[in-house]
Amino acid sequence: MTGRPPSVLLGVTGGIAAYKSAEVVRRLRDLGCDVTVAATPSALAFVGEATWAALSGKPVLTSMWQRAESVGHVSAARAADVVLVAPATADFMARIAAGRSDDVLSAIVLMATVPVVLAPAMHTEMWLNAATADNVTLLRARGMLVLEPDSGRLTGPDSGPGRLPAPQSLADIAYCAAAAGPGLSLHGRKVVVTAGGTREAWDPVRWLGNRSSGRMGYAIASAAVARGAEVVVIAANVDLPDVAGARTRRVGSHAELESAVTREAEQADAVVMAAAVADFTVPAQAAKVKKTAGEAPVLHLQQTSDILAGLARDRGAGRPILIGFAAETESDPEALNRRAADKLAAKGCDVIVANDVTGAAVFGHDRASVLILDRDGSRLHIADEPKLDIGGAVCTAIAERLH
Repeated sequence: MTGRPPSVLLGVTGGIAAYKSAEVVRRLRDLGCDVTVAATPSALAFVGEATWAALSGKPVLTSMWQRAESVGHVSAARAADVVLVAPATADFMARIAAGRSDDVLSAIVLMATVPVVLAPAMHTEMWLNAATADNVTLLRARGMLVLEPDSGRLTGPDSGPGRLPAPQSLADIAYCAAAAGPGLSLHGRKVVVTAGGTREAWDPVRWLGNRSSGRMGYAIASAAVARGAEVVVIAANVDLPDVAGARTRRVGSHAELESAVTREAEQADAVVMAAAVADFTVPAQAAKVKKTAGEAPVLHLQQTSDILAGLARDRGAGRPILIGFAAETESDPEALNRRAADKLAAKGCDVIVANDVTGAAVFGHDRASVLILDRDGSRLHIADEPKLDIGGAVCTAIAERLH
């Protein structure tokens, strides 16, 4: 994102997951966001006002009577680029579904003309209750982005759906929603994103792999969720929190990724092949290969199938839209452009995203430089920007083709 920092209004309601909101503030600040916290009275029973003030560097909105001279809830709503409520309790969602504005946060949500993201957190029985389900459906129909909660450990020994997603993922989605604004939506579209790097086992403890961390794929998935898409992440050996609001399928090898993406692509509107997929595999040994003095094992590499080219070959009527990635060790911009153009033609995809990975400088980092080359001949250079912004640019390319 360029220009001024994105302004995030973080709303906190009265659930036990409110303690995680402090980490959400920290993550948003790490992304360069300007954060204002608005807390309901019940949220203050879980976390003290001073905590949010110290982390955000700004006063916390706790009452309709604050900032009376500027009508605090009005000015706060108008200053925000996105409203993120994390956690959003069942009670809070019921109140805003009814159009109530009986505290400062619900008034801000009712005022908001920017994207509103709700991250529900509650016990499983409350999340599955018919009243909650009806309210979620209604809020989504009104254009709010209501994320699916994670499944996992809840209060006490309970476990199930209702857990607040990881703070980092919530911050990423809020950042992407602020960047996207009212632009091209992916609502009602299914986007499949592969991420990470495959591993090809050559004995029970060793494998052939690569340096991919999955951060680029997860950034694209976050941007797609922020635009309202149904997102499936096919994660190959990724050690990152799941993308909030997305469904994650974990795979290990080229064969597993190929099977998963082929199946998910059948009903997809777009497939983004951001994973670093092995070009070669090797017949795996059943037992660990022992080290022998003076000798080294010989690996007989076998070329793997080209998953992206296969999807392009088998698709019908131009669907799904296919986005490929090309990791090149080529620092010269024109040479990189030629390689990207060659891959775009060879793969048969719609868009190729190429980047120079000389020295492995981009792996595991949150920023990158890329060339986005479209089959229509247009190209976009993005120099040293956050991967979340690159993810937004990729989603814009998808949305423009779909629209």
